[in-house]
Amino acid sequence: MSSLFRVFVTVVACSSLVPSVLALQYGFPYGKEKIRGVNLGGWLVVEPFTTPSLFDNTGDNRIVDEWTFGQYQDKGKAYKALKQHWDTFITEKDFIDIAAAGLNHVRIPIGHWMFDVVSDEPFIQGQLPYLLKAVDWAEKSGLKVIIALYGAPGSQNGFTNSGHHRNTSYWYTNQTYVDRTTTVMKRLTAMFADKTTVVPIIQVMNEAAAFRNGVMDPGVLTVLKQYYYGSYKIIRNPLQGRKQSGLIVMLHDTFRPLSYWNKFMPSPQYEGVMMDTHIYQMFGDHDAHMSYAEHIQRACQNATIMATSPLMTIIGEWTATNNDCAPHLLGRFVGPRYDGSLPGSTRVGSCVGLTGKASTFSKEYKEFMRQYWEAQTMSYEKGGEGWVMWTWKMENADEWSYQAGLANGWIPQDPTDYKYPHICG
Repeated sequence: MSSLFRVFVTVVACSSLVPSVLALQYGFPYGKEKIRGVNLGGWLVVEPFTTPSLFDNTGDNRIVDEWTFGQYQDKGKAYKALKQHWDTFITEKDFIDIAAAGLNHVRIPIGHWMFDVVSDEPFIQGQLPYLLKAVDWAEKSGLKVIIALYGAPGSQNGFTNSGHHRNTSYWYTNQTYVDRTTTVMKRLTAMFADKTTVVPIIQVMNEAAAFRNGVMDPGVLTVLKQYYYGSYKIIRNPLQGRKQSGLIVMLHDTFRPLSYWNKFMPSPQYEGVMMDTHIYQMFGDHDAHMSYAEHIQRACQNATIMATSPLMTIIGEWTATNNDCAPHLLGRFVGPRYDGSLPGSTRVGSCVGLTGKASTFSKEYKEFMRQYWEAQTMSYEKGGEGWVMWTWKMENADEWSYQAGLANGWIPQDPTDYKYPHICG
């Protein structure tokens, strides 16, 4: 064998090992094990839907979101109330309980103001130490953390959960807003690129949308895609090519069909990209009028839709209930469509016994939620990478609470312990 041939054989042999040697190492065996998780909603981004008392105690009906929480009351008073909330709403005990319930991920919504507030923004800061505590608690409990950016400068959707309720999104209309959001991604990457065994996923944006008169402005998609590309580059190559991070880059489908994202960030050019989609069957008159059986049937059908996704996909928000009866769900002082309080909606029935404390729920309603919960988890695991339910804890809407579901029987103590294993056939 000539020396030249030996060199050729060696090069070929070594090159065949490159994918296994250089393949990204993730903090969880995605693709082999399913994500089973819960959101810690309403903690580091506050909402009247989750903790109405925090807003009611202000005595000011103008305070409807985190922006106005700092705008319309004394800053010291606002900080004191928020600190009390951060200290008590989620604690290490919650992480212990979440792990004991057989879950493996928590998804933590944050706002840009955790890192960055400019002079004309009334946001109150102080959340960062609690995020770091959460990461420590997760590590002790064996849980994985998904950090999800829910609030971008200018608001990426105008929703209350962005921290700034507005008539639409303004984030994509201002390059400074986009640049500030990119800086947040740099901060998060610097903090967690070497801690992927606990924080394996950063979601670069949640639910970006720009609805104007009910129609999505395509401009938001153009800006968002460029932001997605830029965020991927930051997260994947924090040291400018000298070392790749093993962080998963999570996107949101921005309420587009999963097929819309065909050929976006394709493998192997892009690695470790995950899509998040949110499925609720309540935010429209048709959905609100569906029967229990129809809700379950659609949940089962969603497995097929997810299986066609071009990217690894999870359901990052969903719930065990079928109605929008929970107070302030659609905004502070905005009524539900289910009972016809929402202007323009068609009444389905009374919300009495469908929201509030579980002690007021009928046996039939709780049994439906058990069936619906099982149909959804089966479907999301069959068609995708798994699920993260909204949400762990609610102040006064048990139908949305994983914690309350465990205590009252519509969620099993083991998420694979199905009471209706054949509900989807």
